[in-house]
Amino acid sequence: MYKSGHQIVRFSELMREFDVEEGTFSGDDCSVRRLSDLQGYFADEAAYEAALEAGDPIVYSVSAFTPSNDEGALHCAIARIEPGRIGCEWYLTKGHFHAWRAAAEFYIGLGGEGVMVLESEHGESQMVYLKANSIIYVPGYTAHRTVNTGDVPLVYLGVYSAAAGHDYGAIAQRNFLKVVVDFDGKNTMIDREVFLETLA
Repeated sequence: MYKSGHQIVRFSELMREFDVEEGTFSGDDCSVRRLSDLQGYFADEAAYEAALEAGDPIVYSVSAFTPSNDEGALHCAIARIEPGRIGCEWYLTKGHFHAWRAAAEFYIGLGGEGVMVLESEHGESQMVYLKANSIIYVPGYTAHRTVNTGDVPLVYLGVYSAAAGHDYGAIAQRNFLKVVVDFDGKNTMIDREVFLETLA
């Protein structure tokens, strides 16, 4: 037994095996997000509705390892984003701020290739490439969304403070100001409003 603060953790709970290809931790039920769960997140609503009429595929899944919630503890999660597009937009995650805004996070690429869209509370945006054997530091006060720009699943590991929490509501209300699209075979990050004008 390992006593961590006020919480006693079994030694057997201090280690988990994970499957890189499946993007799962052993002993954890994945949280799955299907296309129908992402209404309002893709800018091209017409393309989204057309894709949804054709089916409701899994877009991404998340498997977490949360051994302790004590002060100073760490959590981690493996995510797997399937390959695919809605119109010109690649499959993506909902994205979020941390509820504890100051909390930072590491993202470690395990397989596939994609990008992360990082956006400050003031609307400053940056696109950072994520692939196997790469690591991205996500500063505090930064919303982050992951996009699979490849033709195979994008799998990555996130490591964050147990106190970080996830604020999806802020993104659900206003979404990210930028979108990542495939223009002539090139991954491009552009203003959401500019992209919407191209669809008109």
